[in-house]
Amino acid sequence: MHLEPDDVTRALQAFGDASRELLARVSRQQGLGTTDVTALYLLEGHGPLGVAELSERLGIRTASTTVLVDRLAAAGHVHRQPHPTDRRRTLVVLDEGARAANEAAWSGPISQLDAVSRSLTPAQRDVVLAFLRRATTALEHGATGS
Repeated sequence: MHLEPDDVTRALQAFGDASRELLARVSRQQGLGTTDVTALYLLEGHGPLGVAELSERLGIRTASTTVLVDRLAAAGHVHRQPHPTDRRRTLVVLDEGARAANEAAWSGPISQLDAVSRSLTPAQRDVVLAFLRRATTALEHGATGS
């Protein structure tokens, strides 16, 4: 069965493609792999995470995430610190230099997206937000198979 997406779905696919291309450009600029850059982006957005949490968000095995964190720590991008309430756990924390590099890499594209968003009327914003939330839910359900 061949699926022919409609114009909106194709536009979403193009947005996803542009996002992946941006990630690849940022990775090249920072001399890191895309998974490494994604991990730094997640730590910037969510704050310190345990290896298991980071692994789940990256969609890779915990052992692979441990190797990734070791590599990022050796390069001075992250460090480990004890969890404040669970002494069995360790958190991965983004270092300030990596935070500044992240901000420099992502601030331009995020600012441009923000400008597009701010150009919408309140009614348009409501429609776009409702659509994007439903589209995100659809993708999340597709990823989990539910």
